[in-house]
Amino acid sequence: MPVTLTSACLPHTPMDRPPAPPTPETLAYSLTLPADPRTPAIVRATLRTVLRAHGLDDMTDAAVQVTSELASCACRFSTSPEVYVRLRYREDALRVVLYDAHPRHTHPRLAAACDARRRSTLRLPACVVRACGGDWGFGDAREPGGGTRTWAVLPREGTRMYLVGGHTKE
Repeated sequence: MPVTLTSACLPHTPMDRPPAPPTPETLAYSLTLPADPRTPAIVRATLRTVLRAHGLDDMTDAAVQVTSELASCACRFSTSPEVYVRLRYREDALRVVLYDAHPRHTHPRLAAACDARRRSTLRLPACVVRACGGDWGFGDAREPGGGTRTWAVLPREGTRMYLVGGHTKE
């Protein structure tokens, strides 16, 4: 009787066929970075590369400005040595989320003061997001371990209209 061998491994994929090129819809990246002053520069370089690879160059100016500022804020507030960055493109918008370990305060006055300080730190990205017709905010992290989740949604059409040097990009 013949013996049939089966394997739980995935079938072999031909290496002579190149992978499909990245598209806007396949943009989904997560990074854990040090809560360090150099992290915003790493985020800027990464985002420029990712947007270019996925054919979203027209979003670069606004997206880099906002994401860099969110990263800077997360690094400033984090009580752990790391911050977490998530980038996704869905429904014609770039969604940026940063998590830092700074816990939400339970005392109402401390919470209000801390929220005011964070909101003040995020004035510039808030203006850019509004200029692009997007949305942003911060609140309790839904991840295990707590902390704070800061996010921004940048519609592609709005980022195309983002002003740079007084000129509208088209």
